[in-house]
Amino acid sequence: MARVHAMMPSVRIRDTELAMEQRGDGPLVLWGHGLMQSRANENARRLWTIADDVAAAGFAFVRYDARGHGESTGTADPSVYRWPSLATDALALHQELGGEPVVLAGASMGAATMLHAAVRQPKAARALMLVIPPTAWETRAGQREIYENSASFVRAKGKDRYVQAVRKLPMIQILAEHPEFRPLPPDISEELLPFVLEGAAASDLPPVDALGSIDIPSLILAWDTDPGHPVSTAETLHRTLPRSTLHVAHSIADIRAWGSVVVEFLHRL
Repeated sequence: MARVHAMMPSVRIRDTELAMEQRGDGPLVLWGHGLMQSRANENARRLWTIADDVAAAGFAFVRYDARGHGESTGTADPSVYRWPSLATDALALHQELGGEPVVLAGASMGAATMLHAAVRQPKAARALMLVIPPTAWETRAGQREIYENSASFVRAKGKDRYVQAVRKLPMIQILAEHPEFRPLPPDISEELLPFVLEGAAASDLPPVDALGSIDIPSLILAWDTDPGHPVSTAETLHRTLPRSTLHVAHSIADIRAWGSVVVEFLHRL
């Protein structure tokens, strides 16, 4: 049973200090957050209650700020923010936590990170939990262009102007009536933000033909009306991962139920 000391504030992974924390105690769930987010942003936004629900159900929920995000350090190199590189960080952290099979889990970029990690080292994962997996494969080109343009915008006009511009964009339909769930400003320094965006632009999920070998229980949680996290990605993952379960949210109430869905999934392992 993999465990980590609850007071460990950070761990050195390659050239980076990854800030981390643990909630609860028990079998380990290792969680990665989304692009430009952080542990602090997840706490403040409270869009879902997965961390609290998992910890309360008798599991150790360990999460960390990805390199360049939140309280973790980073470097001015876009290649280290590509998803395969972030997977290297996650696997190194997994070793620091004891190296036993754990539940690899995350949202958006975090889901992509853990999927890459599972493809590379299947024995690291006893299960996968993929929340709002990002646009990928044939739908990735448009998102790549958005990130490239955003990186150029930040370099030319700064992070504050970028935040102002993003806040003027309409919210996705499933969240449109709930402005309190609008994404928070990037928890990344102005210096590193363009490099993080360029790393995301150069990223994609593993090839579909590599996913069939991930023969472990996999839970996929998607929501509709979001072109950056389309249901089509989740459906392809569901068709391809041999032991997967897919839940698609169509309302805030559905999203709020995700904690219960996750706990039920973990108890079945």
